[in-house]
Amino acid sequence: MIRIKELLEFIYGKAGAEKILPPLAELLEQFKRERGPAEGAPRIPAVTHRDALLICYGDMLSAPAETGKGETALGRLERFLAELDRGSFTFLHLLPFHPYSSDDGFSVIDYRKVDPRLGDWDDIEKLGRRFKMTFDFVINHGSVQSGWFRRFLAGEAKYRNWYLTRSEHYDWSKVVRPRTHPLLTPFEKSDGSKTWVWTTFSADQADYDFSCPEMLLEFIGIFLDYIRRGGRMLRLDAIAYLWKEDGSPCLHHPKTHAVVKLLRAIVDCLGLPALILTETNVPHTENISYFGDGGNEAHLVYNFALPPLVLHAAVSGDAGPLRKWAAALPALPGGNCFLNFLASHDGVGLTPARGLVEDAAFAQTIEEAQKRGALVSLKSTAAGPVPYELNCSWADAVAPESLGPPETQARAFLATYAAALAMPGLPAVYFHSWVGSRGWKEGPALLGYNRAINREKPAVDRLERELTAGGSFRSLVLRGFEKLLAFRSAESAFDPASPCRVLESEGGIFALLRGPDSAGENVLCAVNFSPGEGKIDSPVLGEIVLPGRSVRWIAFGYKGIRRELSL
Repeated sequence: MIRIKELLEFIYGKAGAEKILPPLAELLEQFKRERGPAEGAPRIPAVTHRDALLICYGDMLSAPAETGKGETALGRLERFLAELDRGSFTFLHLLPFHPYSSDDGFSVIDYRKVDPRLGDWDDIEKLGRRFKMTFDFVINHGSVQSGWFRRFLAGEAKYRNWYLTRSEHYDWSKVVRPRTHPLLTPFEKSDGSKTWVWTTFSADQADYDFSCPEMLLEFIGIFLDYIRRGGRMLRLDAIAYLWKEDGSPCLHHPKTHAVVKLLRAIVDCLGLPALILTETNVPHTENISYFGDGGNEAHLVYNFALPPLVLHAAVSGDAGPLRKWAAALPALPGGNCFLNFLASHDGVGLTPARGLVEDAAFAQTIEEAQKRGALVSLKSTAAGPVPYELNCSWADAVAPESLGPPETQARAFLATYAAALAMPGLPAVYFHSWVGSRGWKEGPALLGYNRAINREKPAVDRLERELTAGGSFRSLVLRGFEKLLAFRSAESAFDPASPCRVLESEGGIFALLRGPDSAGENVLCAVNFSPGEGKIDSPVLGEIVLPGRSVRWIAFGYKGIRRELSL
């Protein structure tokens, strides 16, 4: 509790800490009483080479024309995964499954309920028997249609300070903005007065005021509730914006870091079987600051620079920026690792690539991606709106149908994921990448936002037919993932702590040497992003030839080559 007390004093001062510490201590004691005596060492789920994470919505799949009796959306997902996932994934990131009012779940109305349109807690518990569950901890903001916000507008004493407000004429010119809409949104209170509420992401999402200690206490209770419900990884959504201070950028505030460290201290203090993952879509050096000092903050951090760099390599055929960046990645403290992903429920963040790719070259990549169907979302800056995110299906961006037959398209697509899967860390695959989805072109017009292009919820029977159609792009991608993930899980050289060396190469070649581990086992992972043949001189194995847009993984040790994979 000493570490927890120190962090509370940093956040709220001594007087504020003394106010919140007794109810927090009781909350933690209650959790311990419910759990009973701890058995042995804390069972925090260590990430190994056998782990991979699948990202999806609870209602990812629409019902078929003839719906099974009593089948919930979560039940439908569970059945689909039981049939199609052949042991590839150990973690399941279930995107927000609460009642919500917008943003496909990220405008939460009630954190302690499951949206009845999806199912109930029993459905989530059933998924938890197969996967280590990852839950979204949407801590920065919530729905203006929630009971909390209604009580705030009604002036109820408990909720009076739960939301961040400023005057109508507040100068927010120094505040870093991830969107282009006004920062403050007016609302009418029950007494007829008007209040201006801080809304970082949309007018439907009101930011909480964590200068109110009771607000933090409420969310710590939710945090513990998630772990009671089987959460084995908690994803801190938009955490970088949490703490606001007038006159500052309101991004990466020291007290934001202190809140993350506080949650980590609670995990460590109670020996909770859970990992903390931070979601901070910002330039690389800012992003990795959430590991903290000596790894005392998040267990995992999104590797946000990876998607735009791989996208650039795949579109331009130049893997140089990716090689240079990967070679400079720091060694992480034990127990910490990156979450390596390419596509997600959001778009491809462009900001993390700032300074890593030459501006003119990256602009050409963005232009080409737009020709392939990608949309561009903007954010406000002092210089005016600038591109913030590329919204697209990953398949359309890196493996358009114009490349040739489905086999050629699938090789180009899987080459990008082979690069991500080879990197040190926990690999994460978005559902629509796993099943080889193209962009939902009608989505943005139907739903009114660009991100809808990669958030289609297809009918489960149609998707199953397309995945089992021999030679289809979907089936080739699904089987390719199975091969890559099976190979990866069999090789300890892919452990997050295993050494990683970026090999010297040119053009579109990206090659890593993973290992050796204690048994002297190594894996050479080579990808050719360019359309033409490429070569690499590798240690021990000598010259390796890679056809255009292809993958070659070779596992070898003291006794020679053990297995190979070519795509």
